[in-house]
Amino acid sequence: MRVLSFVACLAAAIAISGCSTPETRATNAPATGFASIQPGSEEDFILNVGRRTYFQGGSAILDSTATATLDRQAEWLNANQRWKVKVQGFSDDPGDEAANVTLSTARADAVMAYLVSKGVDQQRLWTKGYGRERLTRDCADITCKSQNRHVRTNLREEFDASAPQVKAAQGS
Repeated sequence: MRVLSFVACLAAAIAISGCSTPETRATNAPATGFASIQPGSEEDFILNVGRRTYFQGGSAILDSTATATLDRQAEWLNANQRWKVKVQGFSDDPGDEAANVTLSTARADAVMAYLVSKGVDQQRLWTKGYGRERLTRDCADITCKSQNRHVRTNLREEFDASAPQVKAAQGS
């Protein structure tokens, strides 16, 4: 019985050791699924630039952390002009839903104005404030709730039907 257990353990050890190659054990090996990200792609933007800009509670003022993120976004967007950009504001602050929609819209407008000030063509951008709709985290703890106080810069290949450019073209 001992011999059988030893053989089974030895077989398992051999099988496990054959599962990885030196390339996958290297600390600088490409992460699975991320080796083929193309420069200028949406994945490149999300992983290498960052698409979220965070705000203090009750505020639409850009702090130094926010502007550092937006500087990277503006540089990337200016280099990759094929993308259109939906700037989506979110809020999970005290007050009613109307106040949260107003605040989330002000946050999105602040981000758009900053990107435009850095040379991004305003005709490629549009904003939408969602208030508490589409929360990132639904929770009561302040550190958790703060994750909902952000603007998400989303890349698009075409304008949404709600974009001002589309509405103007339709005459509405």
